[in-house]
Amino acid sequence: MHNPPSPQYVTEIIKRLRAAHPDAHCELDYETPVQLLVATILSAQCTDKRVNEVTPTLFTQYPEVTDFAAADRAELEEAIRSTGFFRQKARYIQESAQSIVHKHGGHVPDNMPDLLQLSGVARKTANVVLGEIYGIADGITVDTHVKRLAKRLGLTEATDPQKVERDLMAIIPPESWIAISHLLIFHGRRVCDARNPDCQRCNLNDICPSSQI
Repeated sequence: MHNPPSPQYVTEIIKRLRAAHPDAHCELDYETPVQLLVATILSAQCTDKRVNEVTPTLFTQYPEVTDFAAADRAELEEAIRSTGFFRQKARYIQESAQSIVHKHGGHVPDNMPDLLQLSGVARKTANVVLGEIYGIADGITVDTHVKRLAKRLGLTEATDPQKVERDLMAIIPPESWIAISHLLIFHGRRVCDARNPDCQRCNLNDICPSSQI
């Protein structure tokens, strides 16, 4: 990354985002680690809102990791059809569940290497699970909002999620790694829209290099 932003700038962004979105949190509904893993897999190329519409019935149908592992694939596909890419997601969910049952004693792994071995789990999903379930900040969750805002705010020039994550990890204090994703996602949804960013209403507009004011 060229000319990384100053620590003061980064600190100010985090402070203002915390003030603007004190309620920032993971918006996927879940009660168990397996449910969060499944919901995060479903959230690829799909809104959290849509996932939350599908999961109550899904989690009633498949209450335990063993139920996902032993599911009839066609029935599982049907249950998640509206989230898109349902065949691929059903395979990921079932294969991950089988690995959790057979290799991890029925428990969702609590470390990055083991999570990345699960079917369909890349760093984004692993970071969500580690941060939410175990409070472990091994990295920073980079979704479309985080990627877009990090670039607009001059925190990275990268477009590849892994490079964006690496750039953010280099400048954001580790104690804010979990929070920064939620803050940027909430800001992206509420203020900094992809097509029409509401710079007028943004509390970063006087320091943001992309501000249109």
